[in-house]
Amino acid sequence: MNDAEQAAIHQAVAAYYDAAVAQFGPTARGVDWKDEASHIVRHRQFLRLLADDPDASVLDLGCGYGDFLSILRAQGHRGRYLGCDLASGMIAAARARHGEGADRAWHLGAEPPEVCDYAIASGLLNVRRGADEAAWTAYVESVIATLARFGRKGFGFNMLSLSSDPEKRRADLHYASPLGMLEMCLHRFGRHAALLQDYGLWEFTLLVRHP
Repeated sequence: MNDAEQAAIHQAVAAYYDAAVAQFGPTARGVDWKDEASHIVRHRQFLRLLADDPDASVLDLGCGYGDFLSILRAQGHRGRYLGCDLASGMIAAARARHGEGADRAWHLGAEPPEVCDYAIASGLLNVRRGADEAAWTAYVESVIATLARFGRKGFGFNMLSLSSDPEKRRADLHYASPLGMLEMCLHRFGRHAALLQDYGLWEFTLLVRHP
C-alpha cells in the first residue's frame, strides 16, 4: 500500500466516524455497532490479554469515544490508558466523556505517541469505505504491525468473520478468515496467540503475547 492509498483510507474512515458520532453521539451506534450489549461483549474479549496485570498501560487504537476505558476501570484496572483515533469528533467526545489526566490521555492520529504494555484495536479493521480489497488487506496488515510495535507485552484485535452467513454480510465491510489471520500472527509474531470466536457475534478476536 502506497502513501496515497493509506491517506485516502485514513480520510474516508475519519469522515465516516466523525459523521456517525455527530449523528448518534457517544453510543454503540456512534461507532457503527448494533447495540450496547454486543459492544460490551466484544470489549470483554480483550480483558483476557490484561488478566493479572492491573497496572499495565494500554493503547486503544481506534478508541472511538473511549468506551474501553470504562470497561477497564469497572474491572479494577489501574494502569495508564492511551486512546488514539483518526476522527477528531471521536477524540473530542472521549475527552468530554472521560476527561484527561495522568492515568488517561487522548491522541488524534494513526501513529501512537508512545509504546504501551498492551495494544488493542476493536472494530478498526472492518469498515472499508470504498477501498478495494488489496488496499484494505494491506492496511489491515499495517495496523496489526503497528499494534505489535506499540504493545511491548502483547496486542489484540477483532475482525468480522468469514464464518458468518454470506447473505448477511455488508458489501462495505471487510470479512477475514479466522484461521488465516491466526496463521499470519503465528508466522509473524510467534506461537503465543489465541483465537476467540465463541462469544456469540459474527466476528473473532485474536490475542497475541510477545515472548
